[in-house]
Amino acid sequence: MIVFPNAKINLGLDVIEKRCDGFHNIETVFYPIPLCDILEIEESHNNTSALFNSGIIINDDTYNNLCMKSLCLMKKHFSIPEVNIFLYKKIPFGAGLGGGSADAANVLMMLNKMFSLNIDDEKLMLYAAQIGSDCAFFIKNKPQAASGKGEIMNDININLNGYYLVVVKPDIFVSTAQAYANVTPKKPTLRIADIVSKPIEEWKYFLKNDFETTVFLQFPEIQQIKETLYQKGAIYASMSGTGSSVYGIFADSIDTNDFAKEYFVELLIC
Repeated sequence: MIVFPNAKINLGLDVIEKRCDGFHNIETVFYPIPLCDILEIEESHNNTSALFNSGIIINDDTYNNLCMKSLCLMKKHFSIPEVNIFLYKKIPFGAGLGGGSADAANVLMMLNKMFSLNIDDEKLMLYAAQIGSDCAFFIKNKPQAASGKGEIMNDININLNGYYLVVVKPDIFVSTAQAYANVTPKKPTLRIADIVSKPIEEWKYFLKNDFETTVFLQFPEIQQIKETLYQKGAIYASMSGTGSSVYGIFADSIDTNDFAKEYFVELLIC
């Protein structure tokens, strides 16, 4: 079985408060985008499970990979055979695009289908939330207003069909833990779900990502990418998640050749 796990962007991200468990309550809108990995699973003939990675190479121990965590979780609850997982990685990691979470969620869904486990989506979302806070989003994989740690979701009516999306990922690693440690939680004046109901031309005046303030101070290059996207005519531009990727939404296609050669740059049609 082969699937194409897609990435997401955050339309706005408010860090509301720090929780007693050490996590943070946030509000954001998750929006799926057509930037995809390729994921294949087949039964193993060696009585062991394995992950085979190509494309962007994951610099992580195999069994710490989120795909393998999903497999181990399913094997804990269900009697399923050993499998081989083949992952061609196109979505950059450490980018705030949810690529690893997308892969993990799709492993859950694929195993469910391959072995006729008959797990409904609500139960799959509970399993996905054990892997990572935004994994559950990829079970639904449609625009969601998210709160809590990102695992509480509600459908939201927003459509970017026909817009061009430019995603730029510099060769910079932003620590998610450090980003949360540096941010100052606060309750916003306007809720993100209300802001994105406004015309997209108004988003740049109201829609923000709380992590940009401190991440831009630490990595001015990321801020420069956002400014460049606006200079190129973006209707709205923002860092996604805790970074380091930045996206711009455009009415028309643009030339992306001006960005540094070492950057990951992708032009997509939503």
